[in-house]
Amino acid sequence: MSHKICAFIALLSLILGMHGSLAAETAWPTKPVTIVLPATAGAASDVLTRAVAAELTKITGQSFIIENRPGAAGGIALSNLKRSAPDGHTLSYGNINNLAINPTLFKQLTYDANRDFIPIGPMFTVPNLLIVRSDSPYKTVADLIAAAKRSPGQMTWAAANLGSSGHMGGELFNDLSGIDTEFIPYNGDPQTLTDLIGGRLDYTFTNATVAYPMVKSGKLRALAITTGERVEMDPSIPTLAESGLKDYENGAWGGLIAPSGTPKDIVMKMSETLNTAMRSSTVQTTLKQSFATPTPGTQQGFSALIAQEQQKWALLIESAGIEKQ
Repeated sequence: MSHKICAFIALLSLILGMHGSLAAETAWPTKPVTIVLPATAGAASDVLTRAVAAELTKITGQSFIIENRPGAAGGIALSNLKRSAPDGHTLSYGNINNLAINPTLFKQLTYDANRDFIPIGPMFTVPNLLIVRSDSPYKTVADLIAAAKRSPGQMTWAAANLGSSGHMGGELFNDLSGIDTEFIPYNGDPQTLTDLIGGRLDYTFTNATVAYPMVKSGKLRALAITTGERVEMDPSIPTLAESGLKDYENGAWGGLIAPSGTPKDIVMKMSETLNTAMRSSTVQTTLKQSFATPTPGTQQGFSALIAQEQQKWALLIESAGIEKQ
């Protein structure tokens, strides 16, 4: 065989190989993508996920539509996702509540957090604020704890949803401070804040994204933030650790998840696309302005976070004797 024929065959093989690689490239998304959100419109995860969805739309050229499906501590949205076609066009927001806390807090769930879903990647973390109304007699965390100890079981507090970061953060607060107060679950942060302002609650643990604008306007007072250190957004707010609760740290985190059975190549394409969106200057700026920290990362990293958090909150629920639902 002549050198020219060999060269021709080699070139043809290269061209066919390139064509095969292009043909094998994952096509996603091929139509609009729905993100089933286990939160009410206006909740922190709703506001922040919409910012990410807008960037994903810009990157892919396909619409990313938010469908609010609150209720059952995230169970309604995740049950919907569990029944969806595993093709990457129906996703959900998996977070500290529905993936890490619910498996221990609830005796029965309509989904299995580890078996029914595949993590795609993380999006953001958001601290909670311990807040009271602006005319509250409690000016500091110490004031609040002292009042609760004077009247065991009389104070009322709230958070958005059973098993939320606010709920567990409040339970951790009670456990570390040794107080006995009545918890009232709400179906979303906005209504919680409305009732706090109206005097129907003594305090709440609420996502900073939703609560801080009201703190800034003077309608509410922030006694503490749940991060380990003070935050750049408002360094005047002390941490709970500074306020006497050593090592207290808690906050909400979340990312995107897909139904089990979604092909690995589509999962990897989604993970890479989400990571690109989270690193964009637009998303970074928008989230930081909303008191959230963008957390670009890998699918493997998100899976590890979920496993770690499941263990952490299972230990608290058992050690603090938190009643299972």
